Amino acid sequence: MTRKLAGEIVIATHNPGKLREMRELLAPYGVEAVSAGELGLDEPEETGSDFLSNALIKARAAAKTANLPAFADDSGLCVEALGGAPGIYSARWAGESKDFAAAMARIEAETNASGSPSRRAHFVSALAVVWPDGEEATFEGKVFGELTFPPRGTAGFGYDPCFTPDGHSRTFGEMTAEEKHGLPADGSEALSHRARAFQMLAKALLG
Repeated sequence: MTRKLAGEIVIATHNPGKLREMRELLAPYGVEAVSAGELGLDEPEETGSDFLSNALIKARAAAKTANLPAFADDSGLCVEALGGAPGIYSARWAGESKDFAAAMARIEAETNASGSPSRRAHFVSALAVVWPDGEEATFEGKVFGELTFPPRGTAGFGYDPCFTPDGHSRTFGEMTAEEKHGLPADGSEALSHRARAFQMLAKALLG
């Protein structure tokens, strides 16, 4: 991949928490970003069978409609005791009202009922960039850790309060934005799944 991402792009999301994180990641590179929500773009139906497929669906739709390069993320929490659920259905578990407190309570209840002693889980973030001429690039990051109940912290969004990454004692919900997805100056691996995927994207498309 030799093509670089520059100028104005569309962040293909209507999720304010995800939009905030993506803008924070892009800011140091001087990339001007407008969201699909701000442009009034429709949210396409996510019919893919995995994170990368759904990220591409969103990026393709935004690039076509806005006639600008589009950047999309599809991410979720995969719980070992639940066979990888909620996975690509992570947002749907929170319902139309985006009630992630209820979704975390469901994960706790179903994990307890599973009969498995495992509380292992991991987050996945798949990033897709699509240009109006059809060129595409994809990247995927993961972070592994443990489920934490009751959830702790009010920072971040989604399932952050019930996930403690390996090597840490605090949940994502207890970490600052810089701690969670800051890109280390020494080039070492970032902490969050989205930041890890973004590190790959930045090296390929923004360097």
